Amino acid sequence: MEMILDVNHQRIKTNGIWIHVAEKGSGPLVLLLHGFPEIWYTWRHQITFLANHGYHVVAPDLRGYGDSDSPISPSSYTFFHVAGDLVGLLDHFGVQQAFVVGIDLGALAAWYLSLLRPDRVKAVIALSVPFSPRFPNLKYLESFKQMFGDDFYICQFQEPGRAERSFSRYNYLTVMKKFLLMTQTDLLIAPPGMEIIDYLTTPSFLQSWITEEELQVFADKFQESGFTGAFNYYRAMDLNWELLAPWQGSKITVPAKLIVGDKDIGFDSGGTREYIKGNIFKNLVPDHEVVIIDGHHFIQQEKHQQVSYEILSFLQKHT
Repeated sequence: MEMILDVNHQRIKTNGIWIHVAEKGSGPLVLLLHGFPEIWYTWRHQITFLANHGYHVVAPDLRGYGDSDSPISPSSYTFFHVAGDLVGLLDHFGVQQAFVVGIDLGALAAWYLSLLRPDRVKAVIALSVPFSPRFPNLKYLESFKQMFGDDFYICQFQEPGRAERSFSRYNYLTVMKKFLLMTQTDLLIAPPGMEIIDYLTTPSFLQSWITEEELQVFADKFQESGFTGAFNYYRAMDLNWELLAPWQGSKITVPAKLIVGDKDIGFDSGGTREYIKGNIFKNLVPDHEVVIIDGHHFIQQEKHQQVSYEILSFLQKHT
């Protein structure tokens, strides 16, 4: 719990809203972007490690999460909005470029900031989620339904209030355990007639890389904020698809590194392994390296030491 106190907290006005950040260290700026369902605290190990190695580390709560503002409308949760928030953070700290590191939803935010504003990104590191192409004639939600069916978790998250109601049947600590300690390797698809939160098992014991107290930090923040802001990113996916039309076929031009666990959700069953080794990914992200490690989805926590060194080695290469 000491790590919570060992950072500087502030709320920064950017892009019309207030974004909470935790920061530590001095040197080149590194943004650490969390995923779903997380907050800045997911990077607790990397914040200290990178700060101790000469970097100014800033880990925001993305809009809709933690102590940052949560606009009401799902249409306020596109990656254009998030990119605007992040550019505003760079402006606040007076830097032209930053290293951007993200996992899960935060990996998408990192990829799209690199796509939309490569002039502001020195290099990008994505954990768990590779950059993927936009299908020109098929919106994201329709493609998910065609591939995975209506009970794919992203499809279930679409209807306002539905996932909120199902999640509310559990206490917040149990929800965190169901997601953060998840060990299943198949895609998150519930059986017909079942909500995804009911389908996920509650682990009977904690793994060695996380404590009950650390899980409670996440639970307490979601008890304050609720999950609607987090769900709104998924509800804005098709709007993202429409807005990204001018970037159809555009490539990630900044140096990139992808770190992914070999037991991640869908890594084998969902085709991620083949995709990142194939020509489409290599064409879309020409200047990249891939590191596959022994781990699950939230590898920055589960394998924090190995991931921290992988991040540091890439930063040092491009500093």
